[in-house]
Formats: sequence, structure tokens, C-alpha cells
Amino acid sequence: MATGVKISTFRAFKNRNYSLYFSGQSISLIGTWMQRTAISWVIYTMTGSLLMLGVTAFAQQIPSSLLSLYGGIVADRYNRYKILLITQTASMIQAVLLAVLVLTKHYDVSTILALSVMLGVINAFDVPARQPLVHELVNNKDDLPNAVAFNSSMVNLARIIGPSLSGIALQGFGAGICFLLNALSFIAVLTSLLLMKLPKYVPRPEKKKLAAELTEGFIYIKNTPIIAMTLLILAMMSFFVLPYDTLLPAFAKEIYKGDAATFGYVRSFIGVGAMGGALFLASLKKGADLKFILMVNSIILGIGLICFSHISNFWGAMVFAVVSGFGTMSQTTICITIVQVHMDKLMRGRVMGYVALAFFGMMPLGSLLLGAVSEKIGAPDAILCQGIAAIIISFAFSGFLRKDRLNVKEMKEFPEAEDIAGRRI
Repeated sequence: MATGVKISTFRAFKNRNYSLYFSGQSISLIGTWMQRTAISWVIYTMTGSLLMLGVTAFAQQIPSSLLSLYGGIVADRYNRYKILLITQTASMIQAVLLAVLVLTKHYDVSTILALSVMLGVINAFDVPARQPLVHELVNNKDDLPNAVAFNSSMVNLARIIGPSLSGIALQGFGAGICFLLNALSFIAVLTSLLLMKLPKYVPRPEKKKLAAELTEGFIYIKNTPIIAMTLLILAMMSFFVLPYDTLLPAFAKEIYKGDAATFGYVRSFIGVGAMGGALFLASLKKGADLKFILMVNSIILGIGLICFSHISNFWGAMVFAVVSGFGTMSQTTICITIVQVHMDKLMRGRVMGYVALAFFGMMPLGSLLLGAVSEKIGAPDAILCQGIAAIIISFAFSGFLRKDRLNVKEMKEFPEAEDIAGRRI
């Protein structure tokens, strides 16, 4: 019985291509979180400005929001595998440039912001191609929800390991080494991509004008209520709540009187909570309602942020950092799972472009607003407001989140929707 459960739990890894993808991406994502942590710390130590933390997050993410819809069309028109090879190579070049400039001390705030914008442009084409590629890496359609679930676990594990390593490297060796390690991590993902054996790419027979494809994607989402409402929730949370990690350097340095390692540990504790959230979702029994769990976890996130915001004792605050991470985990994971299961295969790139817009489009605007507000009222009160916002959003969408959207007809059309393994969405 135990063996059967184990095989069922890890069934996505029966697919060789997915196993390669998972291993390569895992290493690369750890490097990515190292770089993200180091950039925030470097900017804050250079400027001491909460507003500049918001500006930095804005610079990293705004290109993705502006170009993500076009990136989705590119992902639908062309070979996603080749797009991913190009974007991952470009990301490695960006990390190398950042490492070289910092190690040679030829950098300032504007240089770091410019390279952050460069990475944002790359991500605008990377995300819409990378997310739907999972469909092509699993041979059995029934393995897709399992593969999506493991993707979430992979991201959250990187959120634990990456910031911790970054804090240690920042304290012992400096930011340049963090950026260099991130550059080296791309070797793993590029190697995994080159080792894959994918079916021959078949181009789409019809390619419409850009505006027509954008409109077609928007109409499709509008006429698919479960996707439209899910994207709206994701957008609201991304704008009002999820940018809270923008202010974490200020908590580490000013409130906990710590250093770069302290900042890395704060992020890691949030990652521990997120990993716990991933394991919680993976352990749910068949028939559990993911939409309702999304509502509950959003409330948990709000409570966690409210408590975290005004506890000055480090270890006491870390308890609620874990709680906040647990609540954060479901926001993107459940939303993306719902969208991926319900979207038409011909619309995957465009729909994921809108997902990127809802997430990357709102996050930079929210980060910019948070940076400005926190300059006026302080970081603790700003995060307190975000916690309250999470609870308000949860109740505002409670009608949708508590309603069972899957009727008998939908279950026949999407048999995999019963399973993340087996969760109702």
C-alpha cells in the first residue's frame, strides 16, 4: 500500500523530460532567489530608503507586465522549447554582467536597476513559454496536476534554500559571489533542456495579427468565468498584499538590528511556511475544495502579516513569518492550477500571458505604492495594512470561492480537475 502511494505521489517523474526539467529548474531557482535576496539587500544598504526598495521591485517586474501579453502570443506562435533555451541563456548573461560589475566595483543604484529591467524583459517571454511547456513534458494528461503541484514545491523549496545561502554568501563573500553563483546555476537548467527528447514541433497553421490574437485571448478568458475570476483574485492579491516581502530588508536591519544573514533567514522562514503550505496541499484528500482553501489561506496570510508587522522580537516574529509563508503559498499555486487545468491548449501561451499580467503587472505597482506608503507611515504599519487587505479581499470574493464550480459536465470534460491529487478546483 505504501509503495502504491509513493508511486502515485511521484508519478510525474515517470516522465523523463519532466524529471530533467525539475532537476535543472530546482538548481536554477535557488540561484534566482539568491540573486533576488542580494539585490534587495544591496539597494537598501546603499540607500537606506524604503521607497527605493519599492522602486527596485518595480524595475524588476514592470517590463514583464508591459510585455507579458506579447510574450504569451510569441509562446503560442513559436516553439516554446527554443524560446526557453533563448530566455534562459539571456538570464545567465544578465547574471554574469551583474556579477562582473559588482565584483569589479563598477556599479551604482542605476546600474543595478537597469540590469533588473533587462531581467524583467527576459521574464516577459520566459514565463508564458515555461509554464505551458509542462504540458509537453508529461506523456500522460493525468500526470499534469501532479507535475504542477511539484513545480510549486520546487519554487517553495528554492525560497527556503536560496535566501539562506544568499545571507551567508553576502555576509562572508559579498553580493558579487551571490550573483556569480546564480549565473553558474543556469548551467544546470540549460543542460537539462539540451538532454530532453521532445516530439517534433508542429507550427500553428494560422497566425493572426497581434491585436487579433490579444483580443481573442481576452474574449476567451471573459467567456470562461472560472479563469476570469481566478485571475481577478490573483491581481488583487498581487497588488495589495503579496509585495510585503519588498520591505523585509528594513525589518532585518532596523527592527531586528541584524545583517545580511538576518535578512536571508527572514526570507527563509517565510519559505519554510510556504513549503509547509505546499505539503499541506499535497496531503489533501480527494474531494477537498481548493477554492475554499484559497480563501482560508488568504485569511491566514492576513492574520500572519498583521501579527508579524508589530513584533520586534526576532524569534517571535519568525513564528508569524512562517504563518505568512504558509498563507502566501496558495495564492499563486492554486490560481495557476485552476487556470492551467481549464484553459484550452490553443490558448495556453496567451492565457499564461494574462496570468503573468495579473501577477507581474500588479506586483510592481503594488511594490511602488508600498514603498511610498511605508516612507510616510513606516514599514510595520504598511505591512499591517496589507494584512487587513488580505482579509478584506478574502471576504469580498467569498461567494465565488465558496461556490462549487465543478458540475457533472465539467468533471467529464476535465477529469484531471478532480486531482491535484484528487482535489476539487
